[in-house]
Amino acid sequence: MRIAELEARTGLGRHTLRYYEQQGLLGKIARDSNNYRNYPETLVRDVHLLKQMQVLGFSLAEIREVLQGLRSRGINCAQGARLLGEKRAKVEEQIANLKAASRLLGKEQKRLEARARQHGFTVATTH
Repeated sequence: MRIAELEARTGLGRHTLRYYEQQGLLGKIARDSNNYRNYPETLVRDVHLLKQMQVLGFSLAEIREVLQGLRSRGINCAQGARLLGEKRAKVEEQIANLKAASRLLGKEQKRLEARARQHGFTVATTH
């Protein structure tokens, strides 16, 4: 697929995609006889995973390691399982931290809403 289609399917601009390519995050990209890049279908999934991992705070080096491990046919399964287990543990830790933060924010929201009502303000609650 051409870069325009990859942009449309991933929501990322071509400059970002080319940057990721330069950083080794997209793997080896084949070129057609006209020297245009021909992005494989699997990159759509990889880019979505990359974006999710960035949101979770993974560095580009960590993301590169995971993506290379997933793409590698010759990866040592024990090493791959360890690597993905470590990354998954980080995600689980972040989820726990986010849940704790959400509980704290909810508690403070309720406290502030109660005080606002005490002072005669109307409170529009959101969840």
